Amino acid sequence: MRHLPLLANHPAGRAAVTCRYRCGDACFHDVPNTSGNPYFGDLVDRRTALKAGVVVAALAGGAATTATTATTGTAAAAGPAPRGLDFDPVAPNALDAVVVPDGYRHEVVIRWGDPLFPDAPEFDFDHQTAAAQARQFGYNCDFAALLPLDPTGRVNLLVTNHEYTGEPFMFRGYDESRPTREQVEIAWAAHGLSVVRVDQARDGRLTPRFSPYNRRVTATTEFRVTGPAAGSDLLKTSADPTGARVLGTLNNCAGGVTPWGTILSGEENFNQYFANADALADPRLTRYGVTGTETTRKWERFDPRFDLAREPHEVNRFGWVIELDPTDPGSTPVKHTALGRFKHECANVRVAADGRVVAYSGDDERFEYIYKFVSTGRVRKGDSKAARRHNMTLLDDGTLYVARFTGDSPAAEIDGTGTLPADGKFDGRGEWVPLASGDRSFVPGMSAEEVYVFTRLAADRVGATKMDRPEDIQTHPRTGVVYCALSNNVDRGKAGKEGPTEPNPRVNNKHGQVLELTERGGDPLSLAFTWNLMLVCGDPASPDTYFAGYDKTRVSPISSPDNVAFDRHGNLWISSDSAGALGGHNDGLYAVPVSGPERGHLKAFLTVPRGAETCGPVIGERVVTVCVQHPGEVDGASADNPASHWPDGGDSQPRPSVVAVWREGRRIGE
Repeated sequence: MRHLPLLANHPAGRAAVTCRYRCGDACFHDVPNTSGNPYFGDLVDRRTALKAGVVVAALAGGAATTATTATTGTAAAAGPAPRGLDFDPVAPNALDAVVVPDGYRHEVVIRWGDPLFPDAPEFDFDHQTAAAQARQFGYNCDFAALLPLDPTGRVNLLVTNHEYTGEPFMFRGYDESRPTREQVEIAWAAHGLSVVRVDQARDGRLTPRFSPYNRRVTATTEFRVTGPAAGSDLLKTSADPTGARVLGTLNNCAGGVTPWGTILSGEENFNQYFANADALADPRLTRYGVTGTETTRKWERFDPRFDLAREPHEVNRFGWVIELDPTDPGSTPVKHTALGRFKHECANVRVAADGRVVAYSGDDERFEYIYKFVSTGRVRKGDSKAARRHNMTLLDDGTLYVARFTGDSPAAEIDGTGTLPADGKFDGRGEWVPLASGDRSFVPGMSAEEVYVFTRLAADRVGATKMDRPEDIQTHPRTGVVYCALSNNVDRGKAGKEGPTEPNPRVNNKHGQVLELTERGGDPLSLAFTWNLMLVCGDPASPDTYFAGYDKTRVSPISSPDNVAFDRHGNLWISSDSAGALGGHNDGLYAVPVSGPERGHLKAFLTVPRGAETCGPVIGERVVTVCVQHPGEVDGASADNPASHWPDGGDSQPRPSVVAVWREGRRIGE
């Protein structure tokens, strides 16, 4: 085997090989956003986030030092646990296992390579084929949704994304410089999405079944392009002179479930799949991180569409939000251009009082932006096919906005000591700046077509606020408050980059934060909002962390919040990516109340195996599911030298999988 060149560990705690194959080493390259837009940290008044009066170490302009030994988070709560959160937190660990609270059980639902169809072969690691993979569960599951097919909730469709492939962990003796056609086509088939029927037992256990609904969407599945950029010259290729048909979806990260029962999925780090960008010398490509000559996977050797010297517009056909109807296995999924093109982490929809829909999405890269889309049309109620067809057009016509944050409101009183007001709130303000609506551009010097295809450049021009890797965004089901996970930004404060201000982000912000955004009047159609910080993540023992003012000796350590979800009680659940930044701990799933006396009392519900990332939590009444992505991906490991044998044990290869957690005879957290 040719040994892969390994970088030093990712400064946020992720293995170098993961960075290389998931995002093309994005955090090791120059920041694509070189605009002079104000950085979020520059807009926050210089004070700490710590209600108790502990001063952030960066207050004097220096880097905050984060402790490397985390607290266990196992202390009992001062008061009774909120509904849905009555469990003893899992302690930080580095085990090669899924660890759940006492009294809970867990089981793998489905793993990479499991057959989805009766004619699909059983998985055979050493004898894989592209034809088999196209009929099997894909690799590196990320977002997941559990959609009931009957009123009892006992029959469901499990829909999952497959973000990326890690070829060194998929093939023994893998030679990065000379992949075979079969290996490349297996990777194409392992990308995309899977739909599989799962039956739920009374105790919560999930069992996959063969079903007419089962489906694989891959890097070669046909998509329709819809919305205002469909048919644009910027999307036309020699294989598709219409600019309205695309083969495949790539690097699908988080997503959402629409009110009409379809799935939205964000195409994230698509830039890494395209070669020979340097031959074009196009600054618009550089703004999206599309640079260099060869790619890591070398797909350009096997399909000319991945070679920009031959197909300069193919890259513009990725970076969109896609929509899939999982109840119609024969339907053609779509790419919605009205939501803009960037590294979409997610897309989640809320219905306004007048029936219009609002979709929030984050651009997951350092110093990028938060967006929302407001539809022109209104939701049609009912379960008819006609209603669903209508509702699936709502994301094709409307107005696209980007967020601009300001500092504190005049009502916020500062006591002069660098501490928060007594209520512990930031009361920051912000506004949604319009970019385009239909064929109308609001951005000087850019047509509407250019705004949709090169949305990052449009946001630069209107002065949007740079954020620290906006990840998943979810709306509280009762209050409508918007919660955004900001994963980390290790470039903050580096030479030539924006520097630190309080309360965060921080210099070398390894651990990230969770932002609360409240639309004015609780109306998602509003163009003004206030913001607050719920969590400043990291080791609770470190002075640069904040847990909504809660006693930090009682909380679990957390780093790099990624996907977020709500349970039926309105508690926020957070999955983490890069807990290794906390001293080698495994990633996990955490839960925290967002209101009441226990607000900020974060507890770890589970941890995933060594080298894995926790993704796509689904929080049900009797079952919690998570996607366990890239188990065993640590530096020095490979298929020839596995660092994990989860989930099958023995000397088996690690396999990304979906895991279900339940409690016999009891509801989750009760």
